[in-house]
Amino acid sequence: MHMFKRIHLLISGNVQGVSYRINSRNKAEEFYLTGWVKNISDGKVEIMAEGKEKDLKEFIKWCYGGSDNAVVSEMKVKWEEYEKKFDKFEILV
Repeated sequence: MHMFKRIHLLISGNVQGVSYRINSRNKAEEFYLTGWVKNISDGKVEIMAEGKEKDLKEFIKWCYGGSDNAVVSEMKVKWEEYEKKFDKFEILV
C-alpha cells in the first residue's frame, strides 16, 4: 500500500517570470499529483501538492532545480497529512 501525503513548499530565488509555475504543474501531472502552485507577493512561489509519498519526494527534488531559467536559493518543505482535497494540479493567480 502506498502512503499518501501532502507537501507545502515555499520556494525562494529567481522563480517568478521564468515559467516555474507552468513547469511545476507539468511535472506534478507527470507524477499524478494534485494541488496548486502560485506566485506570492514577496517574490516566492508557493506549492501545495498531494500524492504518493515517493512521487512527492521526486517532485521536491525537481523543484530544487525547477525550470531552465529558475534559480532556487531556498526551499522550505513542510510535510502534512493527506486530505484528498484536490481533483487536479492547477496554477492559481
